[in-house]
Amino acid sequence: MVELNTFSITARCARTGQLGVAVSTKLPAVGMLCPFGRADTGAIATQSFVNPYIGIQGIKYLSRGMTAEEAMEKIIASEQDLELRQFAIVDRHGGTAAFSGDRCVGYYNHFEGDGFVVAGNMLVNEKTLTDMKRTFEIHSDLELSERLLRALQAGQKAGGDKRGKQSAALKVYGVEDYPLVDLRVDEHEDPVTELARIYDVARKELFPLFPQMPTKQNPGGSFEPDKI
Repeated sequence: MVELNTFSITARCARTGQLGVAVSTKLPAVGMLCPFGRADTGAIATQSFVNPYIGIQGIKYLSRGMTAEEAMEKIIASEQDLELRQFAIVDRHGGTAAFSGDRCVGYYNHFEGDGFVVAGNMLVNEKTLTDMKRTFEIHSDLELSERLLRALQAGQKAGGDKRGKQSAALKVYGVEDYPLVDLRVDEHEDPVTELARIYDVARKELFPLFPQMPTKQNPGGSFEPDKI
């Protein structure tokens, strides 16, 4: 069983409807097992003694029109070893739900805000989560991806995972079935800082090309060679 002692933020942007997760931990490749999402459906972070099927099944529940609270209750009703799990859910309307089992390790907790949840376990202290929450709230003017990243940086600065640092990920969905942002640092001595660096590179070199991408409304895209 993989133990992802982790801090994360799961959120919806009320202005754009975008949904996403930012997460970091002291194990490699946190982006592989923790963050889940789907456009116009919801976002989920699953961590502690991680069960990826919480994310997979949870997104299915949300896609059927369940609220975050209803999806959480479905997961709780069927999950084995529930006391070892921690997860956060945000639905398409910004409804939130979260669960932290009483056998999560070290300091663990979750806090729900307006359209978002911060959660963590085996943390240095509560300040990791309270600083993430405050940072996300005060930057409501920014794009969701930037807000998530800043919240993650605040959590790391406040302490983060008490075992150290190794990987981080940022995933955001807009209106398409593919992610609007999907960036990962799988193994690095300072993964949140590295994630911010990669985000800055993508913001300058990758994201400006997205208007040319095929979409549900324009399946062929709008390829413009002179803008590459």
